Amino acid sequence: MSASDPVLSAPTPGDSASVAVIGAGPAGLFAALRLAEAGRRVRVFDRMAAPARKFLMAGASGLNLTNAEPLDRFLDRYGPARAVLEPALRAFPPEALRRWAEALGQPCFTGSSGRVFPEAMKASPLLRAWLRRLTALGVRFSPRHDWLGWAGDALRFATPEGEVTCRPDATLLALGGASWSRLGSDGQWARFFSPGDLTGFRPSNCGFLPDWSEAESLRREGDILKTVTLRFDGATTQGDLTFTRHGVEGAPLYALSPRIRDAIARDGAAILRLDLRPGLDEAAIAARLGRVRPRESLANRLRKGAALTPPARAVLLAGVAPDGPLDVADPASLARRIKSAALRLVAPEPLDRAISTAGGLRFDALDEDFMLRDRPGVFAAGEMLDWEAPTGGYLLQACFSTGHAAAAAISAWLDRAS
Repeated sequence: MSASDPVLSAPTPGDSASVAVIGAGPAGLFAALRLAEAGRRVRVFDRMAAPARKFLMAGASGLNLTNAEPLDRFLDRYGPARAVLEPALRAFPPEALRRWAEALGQPCFTGSSGRVFPEAMKASPLLRAWLRRLTALGVRFSPRHDWLGWAGDALRFATPEGEVTCRPDATLLALGGASWSRLGSDGQWARFFSPGDLTGFRPSNCGFLPDWSEAESLRREGDILKTVTLRFDGATTQGDLTFTRHGVEGAPLYALSPRIRDAIARDGAAILRLDLRPGLDEAAIAARLGRVRPRESLANRLRKGAALTPPARAVLLAGVAPDGPLDVADPASLARRIKSAALRLVAPEPLDRAISTAGGLRFDALDEDFMLRDRPGVFAAGEMLDWEAPTGGYLLQACFSTGHAAAAAISAWLDRAS
């Protein structure tokens, strides 16, 4: 990397200032686009060989870009981080993200749940159009550049050819969280910050380990609980749960994961309540169970009287410990347990298996423009910041919106510094 590099060298009179973007995920690439559109000379550094690896993986089964629900309800999905994220989300809201994707030739549609998808469903067509636009604007890419922090005011990178440094006029850090490390987000950047500027990483939108033996977990591997209602700590979700050798997973569980994770950290375990037959009330289930001949086995009574599938019966029978033994002779007692089966969860799945992470760079380490308080000209955006949100389009939207906000702040800062 030579001193004559047009992105990294000091600008000559009449040149626009140079910006280094570290991290080629959605936040970094979108900030690079906005900066290039504003006339900045931009170079994107990433430790991986190709950009947006996690973005592509997230879109493999259908790219959920954002969500069309009313904005005030949308903002509530960010919980305690709503106040600090709200200006960025209002400046670049879900409808703006949809219009941007469609301007790149990727028409979108809204599903029945409010989730917004490109009609192509995959991430790759959108990413290809996005990268073509970046290239046309003169953005340059430096893959296989692993950021090593600072040497004074210079950025350090490890590359296959050895260590290099550069001194841009401004820097955006968009380094991601700490899950799916094989796709580039390993959280190792945290070692270059003061501990007081960080909140420890925690898994979010993750599965959990039930209080089952290893043998029981292997027996249950592949089981699916269809359309169950989950209740925990006053919150309710509904959908399918899947049992794997690693634990139990599924969208309704992911939505409760912050509450369950924090309860386990506090109490050592969490009792999740499952309504195994949400379409029937307790009285109807008891009546149906009462019509089954008493000499039938318990498994048959639950199958014939309550239409419980084998996975549902396994959860009911394995989860009796918190509530005491089942009263198999009393249809009303069985019905109550079916409507509130206990599943004891003892640990979240490992951080690297989580869809996203909580924790990261604290907002009080930044000013209102996403600039580090102790490093003028260095900004941060995306999942490396200390916020979390459920799946459903909220994760990507906040990455795009904070990238948009940071890019605007960088341009304004450079204008003031010139």
